[in-house]
Amino acid sequence: MNRNSRMKLISGLLIASAAMMLVFSPSMAFAQDVAVGQATATVLTALTVTAPQDLQFGDVLQGVPNSVAKTTDLAGGVGAGIFRISGSAANEVTAYMQLPDYISLADGSDRMVISFAVDDCNYNDAAAATPSTAGATSCDPHNVPTLTLSAAGDMALFLGGTVYPTVDQTAGAYAGDVILTVAYNGN
Repeated sequence: MNRNSRMKLISGLLIASAAMMLVFSPSMAFAQDVAVGQATATVLTALTVTAPQDLQFGDVLQGVPNSVAKTTDLAGGVGAGIFRISGSAANEVTAYMQLPDYISLADGSDRMVISFAVDDCNYNDAAAATPSTAGATSCDPHNVPTLTLSAAGDMALFLGGTVYPTVDQTAGAYAGDVILTVAYNGN
């Protein structure tokens, strides 16, 4: 073999080796691909809580306890307290009722004991429910269970209780706050 032939052979082998290196090179052997995903979230309707009707004991006599049932519709100034909750349909909420131990005169000069029994609360998910509406479920106002809003996103709570005026209770209008706090619990 002459020198030109050898050079051609060596060049051919070098070109073939380089081509093989390119084809079988680890960095060139795998193709790349890209995928795009998304992060999504849906914000639920804000909860709304209202107290359209106070727990009303009406006229109370000195020394005579007076109770209002959780099923008492307002009549003659006496009626169960009503709380209405609205929010995102069929979601669970946690509810906490802060109940007073006393109701007081506006000037704070006298107070009257108020109490709530373990069955002094009802809840109902009917949008137009009233205290006397059938289908309500009894609950402890000191420990309201997890509530599930209706398919329309509604819930109503009804509260009864008892006041205990003393025999020398000062005459006047007594009041105290009942606070209902409600929050979605993620279920």
